[in-house]
Amino acid sequence: MTPIHFAFSSTFMLGLTGLAFHRTHLLSALLCLEAMMLSLFIALSIWALQLGSSNFSTSPMLLLAFSACEASAGLALLVATSRTHGGDRLQGLNLLQC
Repeated sequence: MTPIHFAFSSTFMLGLTGLAFHRTHLLSALLCLEAMMLSLFIALSIWALQLGSSNFSTSPMLLLAFSACEASAGLALLVATSRTHGGDRLQGLNLLQC
C-alpha cells in the first residue's frame, strides 16, 4: 500500500470511528460525514487521474454534488433540531415524540 493510499484510507477510517464513537452532538456527526466524503472525493479523483481515462473523470464531480446535497440536508436538520429542541445534542432527541 502506497503512502497516499494509506493516508486516504486512514482519513476515511478516522472519520468513521469519529462517527461511531463520538455521537454527542449532531454537528460533530455531520463533520465526520463530511470528512469521510472529502476523503472519498480526493481518493476517487486521484484514482481517475491515475487511470488516465476520460470515462471516470465525471465520477468525482458527481460525488462532490451528492456530498453538497448531503451537507445542505444535514445543516437543515441541524437548524430544525436546534429550533425545536434548543440544541444539537443527540441524547436529547427522541424519535418517538412528535
